[in-house]
This record gives sequence, structure tokens and C-alpha cells, in this order.
Amino acid sequence: MTARTVPIDFVRSAVATAQHQGVDIVQLLGSVGVAPELLAQDRARVTVDQVAATMRQLWRITDDELFGLGPAPVPRGSTRLVGFGLVACRDLGSAIVRFGEYQRLLPGLPPMAVTTEGGRTRCTLDTSVLAAGEELLTVFLLAAVHRMISWGIGRRVALRQVEFPYPSPRNIADYDLVFGAPLVFDAATAAITFDSELLDAPLTRTEEDLIDWARNAPVDVLSRRDYGTSLAEQVRKILTRGLRGDRGTATGGAGGVGERRGTAAGGAGGVGEHWPTADEVAKRLAMSPQTVRRKLGEDGTSITQIREDILRDAAVASLVRGDETVEALSARLGFSEPSAFRRAFRRWTGSPPGSYRGSPPVAG
Repeated sequence: MTARTVPIDFVRSAVATAQHQGVDIVQLLGSVGVAPELLAQDRARVTVDQVAATMRQLWRITDDELFGLGPAPVPRGSTRLVGFGLVACRDLGSAIVRFGEYQRLLPGLPPMAVTTEGGRTRCTLDTSVLAAGEELLTVFLLAAVHRMISWGIGRRVALRQVEFPYPSPRNIADYDLVFGAPLVFDAATAAITFDSELLDAPLTRTEEDLIDWARNAPVDVLSRRDYGTSLAEQVRKILTRGLRGDRGTATGGAGGVGERRGTAAGGAGGVGEHWPTADEVAKRLAMSPQTVRRKLGEDGTSITQIREDILRDAAVASLVRGDETVEALSARLGFSEPSAFRRAFRRWTGSPPGSYRGSPPVAG
């Protein structure tokens, strides 16, 4: 899969937190390779590594795993210590019960409650104790609970529903990429729901595994590893092969990405114009093209939009790495000329490619 990007909102939230701490914002952004002017662009994107580096910086600055946004500080390393007590449990259900007993030791964490009914288990988080407007922290906490459950039992946990206590956001497509499940907004509380049969799943992790997982944090929380099976995600996987040039013939015609050339880029390592057609995508999904279009439309996206998202994410990731010229990147992504790529990039992100040529993020 190509590298994911996430909205600039994640970094904006971190910057607002850092400002409360009196941190030099320009220095903070420079240390993670984000140009300050991108904060003003609603369409701007950042890589998962950049967000992870930002969060690590805030952990160092605040010595608080919730960056000072919770009802009380959560000293760095607290959740790892709790994790040591949980990995010794027999199964997921036992671990959840034990975590409930540990909650009073961490008053800075939002209270969590777990209920089981009709074959479904629902974990709720009382995010009302968080600082006002911290929607992104709510997303992070729900994702963290989900990832920890999946990591603990060593298997994918399909979420049946995810609830958020605020209105539907403008970047709802990114929520689907994080959770891959039906989303409910304006809910009474934040919550995730999964099948109760998973409560009997044995925990498979050791203390050494936990140390490795914590060392890599928060990348595993921010990166979704096929946790969901939404149609948009399946289409993205199929189309990503086109970015790699796995098909042998070019595709074009109506609905294609604008201003891209109609012949393959060619050459060693080239990507080329090898996108699967809508009919080919539908065939691989065992659906009709009309059904695919309708279902994607219900989710607010389309094959064309997903294809553009793949190109955008690949372009942002390359520019942040700084290992390709704009000319080389333009050719690799199949554009007829660099000027066409620059126009498309500005349409995707609101900024020219040069705005993403920052210094690389600091090491963990």
C-alpha cells in the first residue's frame, strides 16, 4: 500500500496545545518537517510519521501522555506500566476487567465502561472530561483502544460501529481510513462496538512485545493495518496496483485523473498509466460497475476520488522524504509534464509542491 497521509488538523491541534505550553511553534514545526504556512490550508496533508514525530515532541514537552488535555496529567510511561499488568491476563475479557480496576490509578484518562448485550460489546469513553473542542484527541483515544485490542489478541478486530459525541466533520473520509466501520456522529458518548466472541480470544503478547510496541508509539495507532473491510478500502488496494504499474496496458477516458498522460511512463521503476478500469475494479470485487459506483457514492467517494487520493498521498510522501525532484516525481506518477503535476498538487492540497520540501522529521 502507498503511504497514507492525514489532514493538517492533527498538527493544528498539536500546535494549539504547544502554544499553551509556551513552545516555539516555528521550531516545533521545523523539527517535524512541516512548513508553518501549511497550517492555514484546510486541504493540507501530512504524513503519519510527521504526526507521530509531533506527538513525541509534545510528550517530551509536557511529560503527559494526553498533552495536558485531560482532567489530570498522565505521566509518560503510565500506560506501558498498566500494559505490563494486562499482558499477563488469560484473554481479552479478563484484560478489560483488569483495566477497569486500574483506571483509578490513572485519573487523567477518560473513564471507560464496557457493556455486552446481544452478541456485541461496546466500549465507551467519557470524553467530556477532556479540554473543550479536542475532537482529534477523541479520535486518537478510540483508535488507541481499538489498536491495543487487535494487537493484544494478534488478529484483526472488525468494528461494528464507532460513535463520536460531535457533528460530522468535513474530513469524514479520513475517519473511514482510520476505523473502517459504520460511523455515528452527534452520539451521546464516544464508543466502539465489536463482536463479543472476541472477549474469549487469548492474549498472545509478551512483555518484550509490549516494550517494542511502546517504543514505536504512536505510529501503530495512527497507521491502520487493514483493520477494516470497507468497499472504499478494497477499491484503494486494487487501484494501488495501478500506481505500481501492475497492469500491462494503459487506461484513459472519461473519469480518469485530469492532466495525466495516456501512455505508460515506462522505464525501470516507472509507474505509468496502468490504472485498472472501473469494469476491472468491479470484476475483482465480484460486483457490477453500477453497484460499485452506488455504494461508493453512499460513502461520499468514487473510484476517481480514491485514485486522486492515492496520487496525492504518494506525492506528499515523496516530497516530505525529499528523495525525488518534482520532475522525477511528476513522471513517476504519470503526468504529461511537471506543470500539470504542480496544478494537480495545488488542487489537492491548496499549496505548491515546494511547500512540502521541509527538513525530515526528527528521529523518535
